[in-house]
Amino acid sequence: MLRFVLLTLACLCVAEGVTNFKQCKGKPAPLKVNVHDCEEPPCVVYKGQFALMDVQFVGNENNSRDLETKVTAKVFGITVPYDLPKEVSDICENLLYGAMCPIDKGEDVTYRFRFYVEQEFPEITTEVTVTLNDANMEPVACFIVSCKIRKGPASRNATDTLLLA
Repeated sequence: MLRFVLLTLACLCVAEGVTNFKQCKGKPAPLKVNVHDCEEPPCVVYKGQFALMDVQFVGNENNSRDLETKVTAKVFGITVPYDLPKEVSDICENLLYGAMCPIDKGEDVTYRFRFYVEQEFPEITTEVTVTLNDANMEPVACFIVSCKIRKGPASRNATDTLLLA
């Protein structure tokens, strides 16, 4: 009976925190994406705050040390790159659960991606493409998630959100 309870709890923990996403054409997909507070896109993100995504992926070669995130958004039919600060785009600095670089081929790791939603962004629904690249700019994982950009609560700012995350 105890085994059954533990197995049930383990299944619930695995199923929790998964967001549906699209795989990028011709690129490897992550194992799992968890956009915090969103299971079914479009995921609502707020201007002036951070959107948090945990991306579970598998290393594509041995000794991957320099892994970097690239982001684009489709805005009014045009694909626009979004420059990330080094402390956000550096995957090795944002690995969870005690993982660290170098990452070996086949190693399963989770990256915490904190995406700041600029105040200047229009309040629209957009497709955001997130690509995790190795040092050779080869994609390790790539996914697309639909995000609905909305005005953030007036009482909170980016610093408060960062501290709460």
